[in-house]
Amino acid sequence: MDNTATQIDYSTATTQGTYSEHATEVAFLWMLRSLAVDQAHYALADIVDLEERLSVNLDALLNAPVSGWAACEAALPTGGAGEFFTAMVMAIRSHNTLAIQTTVRLGFANERGFEGLVSALGWLPDNLAGAWIHKFLNSKDLQHKYLGIAACSIRRYDPGDVLVSILYREDCRRQANLYKRTLRLAGELRRHEVLPAIQKACTERNSDVRFWAAWSAILLGDLTQTTHLRKVVMYRGPYQDWAIQLAFRVLSVNAAHAWINAMAADKTNIRAVIKAIGVLGDPYAVNWLIEKMTDPLLARLAAEAFTFITGIALIKNKLNSAPAEDKSLFVYDMLDDTHVGIDEDEDLPWPDIVKVKLVWDKYGSRYQPGRRYFLGKTITLDLLDIVLNKGSQRQRHAAALELALLDTKSMLLNTRGKTIP
Repeated sequence: MDNTATQIDYSTATTQGTYSEHATEVAFLWMLRSLAVDQAHYALADIVDLEERLSVNLDALLNAPVSGWAACEAALPTGGAGEFFTAMVMAIRSHNTLAIQTTVRLGFANERGFEGLVSALGWLPDNLAGAWIHKFLNSKDLQHKYLGIAACSIRRYDPGDVLVSILYREDCRRQANLYKRTLRLAGELRRHEVLPAIQKACTERNSDVRFWAAWSAILLGDLTQTTHLRKVVMYRGPYQDWAIQLAFRVLSVNAAHAWINAMAADKTNIRAVIKAIGVLGDPYAVNWLIEKMTDPLLARLAAEAFTFITGIALIKNKLNSAPAEDKSLFVYDMLDDTHVGIDEDEDLPWPDIVKVKLVWDKYGSRYQPGRRYFLGKTITLDLLDIVLNKGSQRQRHAAALELALLDTKSMLLNTRGKTIP
C-alpha cells in the first residue's frame, strides 16, 4: 500500500504553527500593553519594553507575508481587539489591499474589533498609516470617517478642514460616535477656531456628546463649561474619572472644596472623592487621607492620592507595608457597590499607616493648605517634563493634562500612544 499520499509535510505545518504562535503573541502583548498604559506600577521604560517585544513578533510575521497574513486572518472570526490590531498592522505593512478591506469590514462587525483597527493605525509609521487615514477621512462612509478621526486622535494628527466639515455637517453630527470623537480631537489638537461649534455642542441632547464638547471647550480655554462637568463628577459613570482629572485642575481651590464636600455627601462616591483630592493637590485633606488608609478597601488609593499631593513615594521612602495576600483576600471578601473599581488598586503599594503618619507629622508643615501641589512641588514646565519622562503612567497622564493647561497652544500629549519609533 502506498502511504505517500497520506504523509504530512511536518516542516510546513511547523512553520505555519510558528506564525500562528507569533500572531497569538502579538495579540497577547497588545492586550498587556493596553492595560499597562493605565497601571500605577508601569513607567515609560516598561511600556517601551512591551512595545519592543511586540515589534519583534510582528517582524517575524512579516518574514513570510502570505503565511503571516493567513495566521492573522484565521484568528479574526473569534478574535478580540489584539487580533484585529495584529491583522491590520500585517495587512497594511504587506500592502495587501484585500486583506485591509477584510480586516476593516470584520472589525466594524466585531464589538472589540474597532479598537484594534484604531490602535494599528496609531502603531504604524507615517509613511504607511498616513495614506490610509487620508482615505478613511475622505470616505463617504461615516464609519470610515470615524475610524480616520479616531486614528488622528491617538496619533495627534491634524485632519485639517475635514475636522471642521464634520463639526458642521448635519449627517456627521447625527453619527454620535463620529461627532463626539471629533469634538474630543478638536480639544486634543487645540483647534481654537472651532470653539464656537464646540460650545454649541455643549447643549446637545446626547450626554456623551455634551461631555466631550465641554471637555474640549475647557482645554481650549472656556472654563465656563466646567459647570457641565459637575453632574458627571458627582455620579459614577464612564466619564467620571475623565471629568475629575480635568475639573479639579481648573477649578479654584475654594470651588473645588465645595464640589468635594458635595461629592462626599454620597457614601458611594468615596473613591471619587479620594481621586479628586489627589488631583486638586491641596494638602488640607492629607490627614483625612491617612485616616482612610486604615480601610483596606481604600488604603492603597488613599496612599496614591497622598503621593500625588506630597511627592512622598511609599516604596522609595520605605513607607509601604510588606505584600500580604491575606489583605487582598480580605478586601475582595468585603467588596460592595461602594467600592466598585477596587481592582484598579491591585498594583498600588499598601501603606504602613504608622510610618506615613510619622512622616507627615514631621514634614507636613512644609506644605501650605490652600495651594495646589503636584507630587510635592509647585507646578512648573520643568517639573512636568521630568514626570513625563520618569513618572509612572498615571503620573504621566496627569502631567500631560497639567502641561496642556499651562500651555494653551500646544496639543495634549498622548501618554498612552506608541513610544518606540
